[in-house]
Amino acid sequence: MLRLAKCSQNLSKSGLIGILNAPNLRISGTVTKRTFLVSSTDCSKRKKPFDGTNYNKEVLKSHTTTTSCHPVRELSSQPPSGHDDNKSKYLLAALVAGIGGIGLAYYLNGDDSTSTTTPVSGAKTDIPAVKRVPASPDDIPKEVPYLLIGGGTASFTAFRAIKSNEPKAKVLVISNEAAMPYMRPPLSKEMWFNNDPAVSEKLRFKQWNGAERSLFYEPDDFYVDPKALMTQENGGVAVCRGYQVVKLDIPAHKAILDDGTEIRYGKVLIATGARPRNLEVFEKASPAVKQKLSYYKSVSDFKNLQKIVDKSSSIAVIGGGFLGSELSVALSHYGKSKKLNVHQVFTEKGNMGKVLPEYLSQWTTERVKEEGVDVLASTEIKSVEVQDKKLKIELNNGRTLIVDHAIVAVGSEPNTDLAKSSGLEVDKTQGGFVVNAELEARHDVFVAGDASCFYDMKLGRRRVEHHDHAVVSGRLAGENMVGLHKPFTHQSMFWSDLGPKVGYEAIGICDASLPTTGVFARESPSDTPAAANMEDKLQATTEQSDKPTTDKKPEATPAKSTTQEKPAEKDDFGKGVIFYLNENDRVVGILLWNVFNRISIARKILAQDTKYDDLNEVAKLFDLYDIQDQGTQ
Repeated sequence: MLRLAKCSQNLSKSGLIGILNAPNLRISGTVTKRTFLVSSTDCSKRKKPFDGTNYNKEVLKSHTTTTSCHPVRELSSQPPSGHDDNKSKYLLAALVAGIGGIGLAYYLNGDDSTSTTTPVSGAKTDIPAVKRVPASPDDIPKEVPYLLIGGGTASFTAFRAIKSNEPKAKVLVISNEAAMPYMRPPLSKEMWFNNDPAVSEKLRFKQWNGAERSLFYEPDDFYVDPKALMTQENGGVAVCRGYQVVKLDIPAHKAILDDGTEIRYGKVLIATGARPRNLEVFEKASPAVKQKLSYYKSVSDFKNLQKIVDKSSSIAVIGGGFLGSELSVALSHYGKSKKLNVHQVFTEKGNMGKVLPEYLSQWTTERVKEEGVDVLASTEIKSVEVQDKKLKIELNNGRTLIVDHAIVAVGSEPNTDLAKSSGLEVDKTQGGFVVNAELEARHDVFVAGDASCFYDMKLGRRRVEHHDHAVVSGRLAGENMVGLHKPFTHQSMFWSDLGPKVGYEAIGICDASLPTTGVFARESPSDTPAAANMEDKLQATTEQSDKPTTDKKPEATPAKSTTQEKPAEKDDFGKGVIFYLNENDRVVGILLWNVFNRISIARKILAQDTKYDDLNEVAKLFDLYDIQDQGTQ
């Protein structure tokens, strides 16, 4: 018996649906001889494509009919100017004393549940000021061949690439964080599944397959003391922590730190990443409300949020995307023993609704609910206040949430603070520093990671906020800093795990506003994130290092459209492949749902940029139908 499935939203005549024969589809607990294709989205109502990237809409107008991407707010990079007028010194002294007194009283009477977060719009943090290492700026080298601004993943892969090509290179990293370079993805996933009570001190996590590893890329003894960097015969990498670059004097090849220290450089990389976005309702909220909000980005945020959760009975997570969904599931698991109530509030119809087709987004929402999360989809926040030391959140559906704390996870914006002070261009549509295909913004100035708006030779100008992109762009920037002059050609992948049971890997333009065709099959016990190669994800494989499971190549034939039917509510989307199509029915994105270690095949399919008559045949390249399942028919 054949069954078709689709998203519940209305389809225009241009929607694509095909019925394909294939083995092993689990529907309502049964296995049939056929698989179905799912297609969704009214092409006439497409929104801005979302795949964690932004890109030039003119270049991609054949992919989607959209409005332009939302502009990113440019933030001033200059510190507040000092007052040099002739106002009374006594008035100034009184003002300073008054502010100091208020600050002291505020500190002494502060709420215990104050969040320590990546600071956003007045949110208070109880993290002590980052301890500067080295303590004295006199111990920072005054001239270095390679200077990297930012201590994240892009900087890490950049200095590895520099050292690989120039073994005796001397590299200085300036980071405003207290920690050495570390990986961020586990902060919203695996770190919360660690049963070790000392997890925030050890900062180690277990991958879904049980293997344990450190959050840090390298042990501390890998790095060189900044004071000794320039005297090292074999070079090395030094990290200055707690410092911030506030200006680049590009003609003079100088970087100026926040304390006035100047560093001459040969080549410089800007890898300042992104900062959390906020919502207007929270920006305008009272200081008491802001005391009970967290913005989640760093290892410091993880440490503080764990303290908050440990003494809370209820938490609200605002946001339904990658971070909001992953964190909701993770916190629900972490708080099970203490019966923590986790509420997730977002405006989309289902979890990850900007990426997944609607039927799969809503199916995913049911899985999130099964993890114990109170999911409030299609919901907006009307108002927020503190009442009886609790956070009172009024929703537009008439419901009121009373929680101890709220985490705002509604996306990020690139940190381009250096733009104005350094004369660097910021893209007005995508945000981020404008760079060419070799990731160069100005002569000897490179940008990588979330903060870069680069030229993709296939898709036009883009900005990507994913771990894989940080790894690959950082590596490419490092290679070009030593003179290799390589263009950016890599199609970055991204992934998300909602606990150890449900996850996906994806590549290209994966946006719910595009027409999608899904091919699903019966899942096996091994079809979970535990089967994924976490090492590949965290280190980012390239086209050369990917290990495809098949050498088959799909043949391009003219595409054809068929009609759309409605799915049964009990359909089980255990595992499958979702193809995202542009207006010309070409595959522009592929999402592997509970199918792992096949991203190299997806990358090759995208590279062909062709039409396929039978996407079921293309789906077979991903080994959806394994031999064991075929034997049970």
